Amino acid sequence: MNDTMLFVLQWYGAASGAVAALIVSLNLGAQKTGYGFIIFVSSSLSLIAWAFMGEQGLAIGIQNIVLLVINCIGVYRYLIAHEAKGEAAS
Repeated sequence: MNDTMLFVLQWYGAASGAVAALIVSLNLGAQKTGYGFIIFVSSSLSLIAWAFMGEQGLAIGIQNIVLLVINCIGVYRYLIAHEAKGEAAS
């Protein structure tokens, strides 16, 4: 794999994970928290790709597979289920 691509995947994953953590920690409401989880999903996908396409990082890749599942639950909870709940209450 191209070293430049691995570099971009690694740093995008790290930076987007930090941004997502900030958004979620600010507790700005369900929709914005859900968007934070979408960013977390992209971070996990990036770090999974980096880990398995490169020669190092197997543990980070496995960790991010678990985090990807958790982040998808967050997207469902804060965006999909929350919207369905809001529609039912109207």
